[in-house]
Amino acid sequence: MTPQEPENPGFSSAKREILLLLKQRPDLSLAEIATARQTSKVAALHHLAALENEGFVERSYAHGALGRPTVHFRLSQKSTGIFPQAYTQMSLTAFEFIERRLGRDAIVTLLQERAHELADRNRPKLGDPDLKKRVASLVRIRSEGGYMAELGPTKGRTTEMREHNCPILAIAGQYPEACEVERRMFESMLKARVDSSHRVVAGDPVCRFLVRPRPEER
Repeated sequence: MTPQEPENPGFSSAKREILLLLKQRPDLSLAEIATARQTSKVAALHHLAALENEGFVERSYAHGALGRPTVHFRLSQKSTGIFPQAYTQMSLTAFEFIERRLGRDAIVTLLQERAHELADRNRPKLGDPDLKKRVASLVRIRSEGGYMAELGPTKGRTTEMREHNCPILAIAGQYPEACEVERRMFESMLKARVDSSHRVVAGDPVCRFLVRPRPEER
């Protein structure tokens, strides 16, 4: 998986790495960030403090049984705009125009037609008889689309897929039907049952999908 970097040429490579790390793993401690970057806590804190001053990172404190509380870092709401957003404003303007002229049902039809197009284009890449391998292929496809997808653990007959970035976040916030259309698209592409347990648009740090074989395949 190759996550797309924040869209801000002013960030140093160290800051970009920290932003990507926190995008994928919210609420890391200073020690965890330093370990992940293979640097000292002093160096990591230097970059974190700068990002905090710029409003892209915020901190919280976890109180343990003993000693001082541990500081944790996560991305702020302001950071949403620095990750790929897939021409959000242009798309929203177009959607609002269509809704005014043709109604909300026309938006759903448009989303469904786009999903069918994507599914038809990528279905040949998902022909492996093993469901987990099909999910892994979908992870690669979604990462290429800017979703920062990740293959999660497999428990029993359930395979998890996570998406750490939502390029259509603003659209999904105004048109939540987009999330359901995508879930059904996954089911069509994977030929499996797909349930969503977490959504970025609902305030969760990640979109989480649970993929299971269809009942007739069990």
